[in-house]
Amino acid sequence: MGAEGATRERADRFELRVVSLAREAEDIVSVALARPDGGELPAFAAGAHVDVHFAKGLTRQYSLCNPPAERWRYVVAVLREASSRGGSRAMHDLRRGDALTISGPRNNFPLAGLEADFHLLLAGGIGVAPMMAMIAELKTRRAAFRLHYCTRSRERTAFLRRLQPLVKRGSVVVHHDDGEPGRGLDIAALLAEPTPGRHVYACGPRGFMEAVKAAVGAWPPHAVHFEYFHAVALTEQEAAWDGVPFKIRIKRTGELIDVPANCSIVKALRDRGIEIETSCEEGYCGTCITRCLEGDPVHRDSVLSESERRTLVMVCRARSRSPVLVLDV
Repeated sequence: MGAEGATRERADRFELRVVSLAREAEDIVSVALARPDGGELPAFAAGAHVDVHFAKGLTRQYSLCNPPAERWRYVVAVLREASSRGGSRAMHDLRRGDALTISGPRNNFPLAGLEADFHLLLAGGIGVAPMMAMIAELKTRRAAFRLHYCTRSRERTAFLRRLQPLVKRGSVVVHHDDGEPGRGLDIAALLAEPTPGRHVYACGPRGFMEAVKAAVGAWPPHAVHFEYFHAVALTEQEAAWDGVPFKIRIKRTGELIDVPANCSIVKALRDRGIEIETSCEEGYCGTCITRCLEGDPVHRDSVLSESERRTLVMVCRARSRSPVLVLDV
């Protein structure tokens, strides 16, 4: 993936330049990136993200928030986090003309197609970023939608000016809780009853996502879509698989590799000289998706659908019920 004329570091990475920055809300900045020659970028659909590669191997994922019809730029929105390990701070320190190495776009959060007759978007804080691209795509489709956008205050509400016309039409509803969740959106009531043809999309901080997940138990899995910015906590049963060793067989060579207890598949493969590209290493970005040809994997990611789990596995976090997993690497 990439674009002719972009500075390439490797087959799936290329260098873009910062062409503009804008303060979208308190502690939130948007960054527009483009090719140095102004040419077209790889196409993306709403819900997609790019990986930004920083120094010392640090990689962070940022949702694209501009309309997918724009082929000349990618725009991401970044929250300044007090507990940042370097990514958000580096993005907030950018200046026009700075270069960034990226890969992507990849999409683990696509809009449903014609099977959906209504799209219910739920955003918490910076989780509004992919929703901005979704709104643009849904408007192009002339599809029915409503966004419920939950923030602490007006000052922390990104893209508010742009959303205001949709607020007036009732297509966007903004909820401020002033730091008291009980004053915000009643997620449980909103999602209490599944509606045929309605699809739900949720993106936001941990507590927000847990509330949505708890509320959609009666909804059909295919109608609920999540985009996480963090690892989903493992259940006690899921975590117990860390203590169970197994083996990986490499389909191409037949090599058999031990995966000891409390060692990830990624580390076991790297220790044998087989490099697997990773980013989050916590099961939520999709970088390490690998085809599984045989065996019974324990899926502990928040990306793969049930149908995808029949043939794919995210090797950063998966384990195995069977003694051997055969991987197409």
